Amino acid sequence: MDLFGTAGIRGDVRTAVTPELAVAVGRAAARDATEVVIGRDGRTTGGALAAAVEAGVRSGGASVRRLGVVPTPALAFASQGRHGVMLTASHNPPGDNGIKCFVDGVEFDREREAEVERRVDAADPPVDWDAWGEARGASVLDAYRVAVVDYARGFGAPLDGLPVAVDCGNGMGALATPTVLRTLGASVETLEGNVDGHFPGRESKPTPESLTALRRFVADGEAAVGVGHDGDADRIVIVDGSGEVVHEDTVLAILAERYVRASDAADPVVVTTPNASARIDDRVREAGGRVERVRLGALHEGVARVRAEVGTVVFAAEPWKHLHPDFGGWIDAVASAAVFARHVANEGLDGLRAPVTERPYRKVSVPCPDGAKAAAMARLRDSLPEAFPDASVDTEHGVRLERPDGSWLLVRPSGTEPYVRLYAESEAVDELVATARADAERAVEDAS
Repeated sequence: MDLFGTAGIRGDVRTAVTPELAVAVGRAAARDATEVVIGRDGRTTGGALAAAVEAGVRSGGASVRRLGVVPTPALAFASQGRHGVMLTASHNPPGDNGIKCFVDGVEFDREREAEVERRVDAADPPVDWDAWGEARGASVLDAYRVAVVDYARGFGAPLDGLPVAVDCGNGMGALATPTVLRTLGASVETLEGNVDGHFPGRESKPTPESLTALRRFVADGEAAVGVGHDGDADRIVIVDGSGEVVHEDTVLAILAERYVRASDAADPVVVTTPNASARIDDRVREAGGRVERVRLGALHEGVARVRAEVGTVVFAAEPWKHLHPDFGGWIDAVASAAVFARHVANEGLDGLRAPVTERPYRKVSVPCPDGAKAAAMARLRDSLPEAFPDASVDTEHGVRLERPDGSWLLVRPSGTEPYVRLYAESEAVDELVATARADAERAVEDAS
């Protein structure tokens, strides 16, 4: 049974993330727990699914603390020292929901996920009636917001009236980001700040297209920076004063560089993913650190690996998602908004962007049957380095080539769809993509 994807369990509530599954996952997660905090986002199905998870947890022998409607990072914060379950489908459509499992502030790794899947598949029965857990309410929002504020004050400069626009997208960011920024001194204008699981204001996924209202508001007003969130507040998009979306890898590079420069570690490491831009490597190397890459959706695993190798992780991120290790082991867009705003107050957004080299970027999907992916990638591990002999090669997560001029290419099999994905960044990106695409199409044809 394969329940977990790159970000927990997620899918349609009628066919995938059903109450029956929620009970089973709750019971499976409870086997290793004594106390489980349960939270949910604002989706209309969240209350029922949270109740189902609670039934599973309690019948699995663990006690429950009900947090109610909270951002995912607040649930993760509350899971420190115990287990946690969050009911959220993040940026998915309103008819979907999902389940994320945490322990001590960190998402379950593949080993824990596999054990939950095994127990669900085995249909483990409830514990004896007199061993069922109890339940009571709990709160975390106030403590979480105070913690974010205290953490952010260690960076940049006081906000002192900095005008910031925040588009919460009717999601969970509304319960945290505006309050945190105002507490830090910003002048905040909030868009779509009412929590509504139908997402009436815009689709939950923050993209240049869905953030049209925020972009227009910033361009027409006085905001120094705009912030856009997804449904559960683990993603962040930054909009500049002209209303343009700042590339997600530029935001990542800005924060990564400043975390490295602020660190006194002998070996400061930034963990990111194979599809992240070489501009991150550029800024991290310039600041005296190094970059390590890990599979998509597994920042926590990368952090654990580097720490086991005696490196010091100062920042971990994939596009739109940031993990701040000195604050906690979870992805946290509220903390990102606060820290980034403090840097804007100190240097200005233009000043932050100035050292970052931004090259044209492309993402292309090449159709590939699932059964042909392994053979196609095996061929590409040989053919792509031959096509680009000047490039350094990393084959840990697909085939990633980095050339001396800073351009790069990644080819990897999609984990969810019948495609091989191509990512490229170069001043001559169309030429780079054309060569790689032709090579990938030949590999798929040979493998099919």
